[in-house]
Amino acid sequence: MAKWHGISRRKPSGGRLKRPSRYRGKRRTEISTENQFAYIADADKRKNYRKRGKSQTVRVLGANSVNVNDPKTGTTVSATISTVIENGADPNYVRRNIITKGAIVDTDKGRVRITSRPGMHGVVSGILLED
Repeated sequence: MAKWHGISRRKPSGGRLKRPSRYRGKRRTEISTENQFAYIADADKRKNYRKRGKSQTVRVLGANSVNVNDPKTGTTVSATISTVIENGADPNYVRRNIITKGAIVDTDKGRVRITSRPGMHGVVSGILLED
């Protein structure tokens, strides 16, 4: 469900404001986009979103692979994600296998901490952790 970021029609005391509700309705620009989480999926899935001013953004809806950077060697390789081990954003994201920035995922190369923002950048990148 989308959220509305417009002016409140109530005062802090709970009373009704006559001014905005009389002449002004909700605007399309005040409605935010719905939450789209990046899940672990069988294949990579992305979606383009149109923003204001004809600009676009790409969001990851499903991720199967992650770009893993090895800080010791300085190389970057692609790895397959198996599961989410830890997520500091929300403990329920671990159960639901939702990938966010800072999440630690288990891959075939080892444990990886996600450094990109899948909902904003459109890619899933991370750094290999020491075991």
